[in-house]
Amino acid sequence: MEGSSGWNSREMEVLSSVFGWVAFCSWSISFYPQVFLNFKRKSVVGLNFDFVVLNLTKHTSYLIYNASVYFSSSVQRQYHEKYGFNEMIPVAANDVAFSIHAVVLTAITLFQIFIYERGSQKVSKTSISIVSVAWLTVIVCMFIALPNHSWLWLVTCFSTLQVVMTVIKYIPQAVMNFQRKSTVGFSIGNILLDLLGGLANYGQMAVQSIDQHSWVNFYGNIGKTLLSLVSVFFDLLFILQHYVCYPATKTVKSLSPDLASQEPLVTSSEDV
Repeated sequence: MEGSSGWNSREMEVLSSVFGWVAFCSWSISFYPQVFLNFKRKSVVGLNFDFVVLNLTKHTSYLIYNASVYFSSSVQRQYHEKYGFNEMIPVAANDVAFSIHAVVLTAITLFQIFIYERGSQKVSKTSISIVSVAWLTVIVCMFIALPNHSWLWLVTCFSTLQVVMTVIKYIPQAVMNFQRKSTVGFSIGNILLDLLGGLANYGQMAVQSIDQHSWVNFYGNIGKTLLSLVSVFFDLLFILQHYVCYPATKTVKSLSPDLASQEPLVTSSEDV
């Protein structure tokens, strides 16, 4: 979130910090409702497995990006050479902490898929192929970057990968909700907290840009910018599905044949 010193306004610095920690807390807490829901139901029916696998890839690549930009002096030097030495590094300690936490919680959710009731759901071959191609591409980028020591370009590849995964990861869950005509099993609490985090993140970036009289914070960290935009869009879509299209207060109907025998009839009070 906010980088090193270099603020023009103390008030703007404080406001940016507030936005940053709101985003950090919201995004961090957002992983727990799904984990608790899975534990309560002893079932992962309704949670799309492709979503979890793609999400793990996304957060892993984002962790590599954040850790590299925050800890590597070579990456920071190349960043300043490209965007200007007066520009703040767009990654801070809470970005790295969030990424570590996200990888751990997503891995726990993946573990729940193996131990809880899952019906006939499984990870699709398409998802496995996408993840395989993604990491093979990153390996190729590493070999390209190595001779010229293009470390900033390399970590930007990881940032680009997490943006691509962010765009793709929501699609299987959104389609699954549509096919089942239900969001039961997919936590809306996760979505509401994610939306709050995305809006707070944009607020922080805007405050920093206003203070610096420069919008490089948006295009200099394009991964973070696109991440928030895409996340907000899909969060609004899931909220529409949950509260308007398929409200859980009604009896669950029109479930797909492979899930019908496994899906409990519940109300919104259980889907948190």
